[in-house]
Amino acid sequence: MTDHERPHTFVVYVENKPGVLNRIASLFRRRGYNIESLTVGHIERPNISRMTIVSSIGDGAAHRVEANIYKLVNVLSVEDVTHATTISRSLALIKVVASEESRHRLMEIVRVFRARVVDLAPRSLIIEITGAEDKIHALVDVLRPFGILEMVRTGQVVMRRGAQERAEDSSERRAKEDASQAEQKAGTEVSGANALVEAEHPGSV
Repeated sequence: MTDHERPHTFVVYVENKPGVLNRIASLFRRRGYNIESLTVGHIERPNISRMTIVSSIGDGAAHRVEANIYKLVNVLSVEDVTHATTISRSLALIKVVASEESRHRLMEIVRVFRARVVDLAPRSLIIEITGAEDKIHALVDVLRPFGILEMVRTGQVVMRRGAQERAEDSSERRAKEDASQAEQKAGTEVSGANALVEAEHPGSV
């Protein structure tokens, strides 16, 4: 990763059709960009899925990738939310060696990280944690000395904060109101000009 590259998060809405995921992944592959995180799932609308893609690329390249994704078949919309105020969450399941001596300490770690134990066996336990990437990385680092037997992680899911949406909606409403007022003002000025012309030159308007 060069100095100009950093993780960019793309939110893509697509139709539920065969080959969509392959086309998007191939776009990143052809340009030499690695997909670091990818999640796909249904949304509130039928027959539409939402993808969250994280890839380390430069800002200029990110704009080109965003534009090229939008051109693909079955892609409805795409947005780079890297600079937006968002909520980001990932989930991890971690199976750890749990002897009689270490079990109490492991339970304390679970409590501190606000995780939970979802499976308990004589020699191991499985911890589930949901949160930001940094939180999951920190827990993994703490658990490594105990012995991690197995781990699986989801990709990131991202959503804009509601306050930002309300601010954007308010800005859009103000812009529309300003445009409407400008149109009304222009109409009033035209009517006034027509009346003036009619007064000076009857029958010319």
